[in-house]
Amino acid sequence: MNMKLFAATLTAMLCFGASALDVDKAKTLGNPSAPVKLELFSDFECPACKAFHEQVLPTLMRDYITPGKVCLVSHEFPLPIPAHKYSREAALYAQAAAEVGRYQQVSDTLFFNQTTWGETGKVWETIAPQLTPAEQKRVQALAKDPATAAAVQADVNLGNSMRVSQTPWLFVVHGEKRYAFPGPGRDNYGLLRQLIDGLLK
Repeated sequence: MNMKLFAATLTAMLCFGASALDVDKAKTLGNPSAPVKLELFSDFECPACKAFHEQVLPTLMRDYITPGKVCLVSHEFPLPIPAHKYSREAALYAQAAAEVGRYQQVSDTLFFNQTTWGETGKVWETIAPQLTPAEQKRVQALAKDPATAAAVQADVNLGNSMRVSQTPWLFVVHGEKRYAFPGPGRDNYGLLRQLIDGLLK
């Protein structure tokens, strides 16, 4: 799937104009009532997360999310390591963008341009063009709001409580069943597909 088509598909799946109560919806791709839910913990400065976003997510969209079989919920999990010194800042901006219904656009931009802002630290300059002037003002304010930092930390705490130890990390959820799938990538997509298909039967 080319990037323009991928972006168009994402746009079609999104819920715009998110209020504070709709942030989770803004960070969800697909139908929240889908029989299988994928909970994704990722770090915007993680190369493996970039690879997942660019190489695996389009296939998940095609095979499961767009047909309504699966929904994917994103959780922030910035790793506290020196190599990822801008990842929490990126997570704050993404969380803030979710509050104005622009999470997926900002997320795409952060992953696609990871190498550049990861070296320069120009996180804001990278995502600002994806926002209108009014959205820029709102996202900058929200990124400084303690409530946004608390929301990011809540995702981190959730991941820690579920023993997430690397990124990306998926939990595949069907009813009361929850399966950990660490390190999803193109090389093990077949295994992920088997797991999802087994739950959909």
